[in-house]
Amino acid sequence: QLQLVESGGGLVQPGGSLRLTCAASSYTLAYYAIGWFRQAPGKEREGVSCITSKGESTKYADSVKGRFTISRDNAKNTVYLQMNNLKPEDTAVYYCAANLDYYCSAYRPHAGSRGQGTQVTVSS
Repeated sequence: QLQLVESGGGLVQPGGSLRLTCAASSYTLAYYAIGWFRQAPGKEREGVSCITSKGESTKYADSVKGRFTISRDNAKNTVYLQMNNLKPEDTAVYYCAANLDYYCSAYRPHAGSRGQGTQVTVSS
């Protein structure tokens, strides 16, 4: 079963940047659409971005369009989320998961594939 591990979070000032990495440890992620999700305390989970298996299509939440970029390198078994111009409202635990909607038309995380997540805190 696909199991993913996230890394790259941290504390950053407003306007700063981070790059999150989603890596598969023992199974190829090349066959899967992969989504990034986030959850802040007291808030519902939010789909942030999604990329199809070959990277031909991407999807972004309105709140991150123009600031975040999702990409993948199937040769490295890795998906990335480049986050620029970060805002305090981006503070959350971010995690990646296989997206059950292969075409990324909707955010549907496969719970069994997600990792522990990585904390992103945007604060001055």
